[in-house]
Amino acid sequence: MELDKRIRPYLKPTNDSFRTDETYIKVKGEWKYLYRALDSRGNTIDFMLSENRDAPAAKRFFEKALTSPHNQLPRVITVDKNPAYPTAVQQLKDENAINQETWLRQQKYLNNIIEQDHRFIKKIIKPMLGFKSFKTAEKTIAGIEVMHMLRKGQVEYIHSSALSTIKLINKLFGLTA
Repeated sequence: MELDKRIRPYLKPTNDSFRTDETYIKVKGEWKYLYRALDSRGNTIDFMLSENRDAPAAKRFFEKALTSPHNQLPRVITVDKNPAYPTAVQQLKDENAINQETWLRQQKYLNNIIEQDHRFIKKIIKPMLGFKSFKTAEKTIAGIEVMHMLRKGQVEYIHSSALSTIKLINKLFGLTA
């Protein structure tokens, strides 16, 4: 969580086409929901672990994504057929959190980019055989997501080498001279 908070100011701006989906994560033997959003280029917009898969959870996720400084207001939000998304988006429109002109597109095949991106996260989480607590899951997933963003080249001032990633993390935590 701390790394996620410190890296946010260095993230490159995302575009205005959100691709949103959720995947399942096992916590204490129960399935929880990892909401994730990417832009049309595959850059991570945001992520959030939730106990529930309903309209209030979807709304909280969109509110979180909209407050990140590297994100633009969405022009279009592409989602699957989850009935919670239209309700959440309409509530945000009613509250003027997003533009009335924002288009909610419910088409499953357009979310292939995020479905493929889930694979990288799941590949790391699956061998863990689930998490013992919700708080541990949130913190671990935040670290995994940040490292995935670094690998995808979403951070300003960083090249694709491991050394430059280490230097950036050292800088974020004040470990460089």
